[in-house]
Amino acid sequence: MESGWFADQTLRNKPMRPLFPTLSLLFAAPAWAAPFLVEPVTITDQKPVFATVESRHVEPARVRTGGTIASIAVKEGDWVKAGQVLAVVGDRKLVLQQAAITAQIAALTAQRDEARKDSDRARILYRTGAVSKVLMENADTALTVAINGLKAQNAALSVLQQQLAEGKVLAPSTGRVLKVDLTRGSVVEGGEEIVRIADDDLVLRLELPENYANFIKLGATVQLRGSNLSGTIPRVGTISLVYPQIHDGKVIAEAKLPGVDQYFVGERVRAMVGAGTRTGFVVPPDLISTSFGLDYAHVLQAGGTVIDVPVQPGQASPAGLEILSGLNPGDRLVAP
Repeated sequence: MESGWFADQTLRNKPMRPLFPTLSLLFAAPAWAAPFLVEPVTITDQKPVFATVESRHVEPARVRTGGTIASIAVKEGDWVKAGQVLAVVGDRKLVLQQAAITAQIAALTAQRDEARKDSDRARILYRTGAVSKVLMENADTALTVAINGLKAQNAALSVLQQQLAEGKVLAPSTGRVLKVDLTRGSVVEGGEEIVRIADDDLVLRLELPENYANFIKLGATVQLRGSNLSGTIPRVGTISLVYPQIHDGKVIAEAKLPGVDQYFVGERVRAMVGAGTRTGFVVPPDLISTSFGLDYAHVLQAGGTVIDVPVQPGQASPAGLEILSGLNPGDRLVAP
């Protein structure tokens, strides 16, 4: 009995061997993993804004003379080239005037030909002494009057033909038809808009609060976020123009984006723009692990062990993941 009690006490007082002798090795940094050194970097603050796909210039195609729309050759959404005929405006009075002037030209042409014959005949008779010089000069004068009258009517016809040509509504630039305001048979006045065209120079137009005015610079990056109506296209662009005037408390800027012509004109998309810089920590995202809703960074200690440090992640960017708290300059991180 005593020997059993003594043996039991001996076992209790003897130091126990660690159950997991390799536990420290599990927390040691792998020999092949190079630690990431935490250092302060300059971070650009990204602010969410809405951008609208707009044409740099929206131009109206106007009629140059009054009349009635005889035909319209385009519809909304069509692509047109500069100088293309979009519609024809006709005026029946001009057509009647053209017919009248054409008849007068025919009559004056015959009168001119007859006057030329009379003039030639009078000159021949004058050389033979059959007629006086006065009769020859009268024939020459009649020919001159007929020629000048024909020139006047031809000039009037040219003016009328120009008026008829101005009834053609031409595209002022190459682009897409946004709206056709009138239909065939509508009566229009000179200068009235028939078709509205957005040129093919499409941009993203951003309206930013005026306190962003000091941060928006030419060449700054604009990133599109989320889904859009027109599908997936390149989502990174640059600021190409900052308007110098603040309108309704907003700064207007334009951004160029490859493939922006795939969007609908007037479509709104979500974008992120830079709004100042600050200093912070940015680490590769794969060095941060999540457990039970908490995020941890794995910091390598001087002795070779690794400890899990709770961190608060911030905004993700192509450069990495920003860490708001939990790390210090000089910390060395390893993969989990």
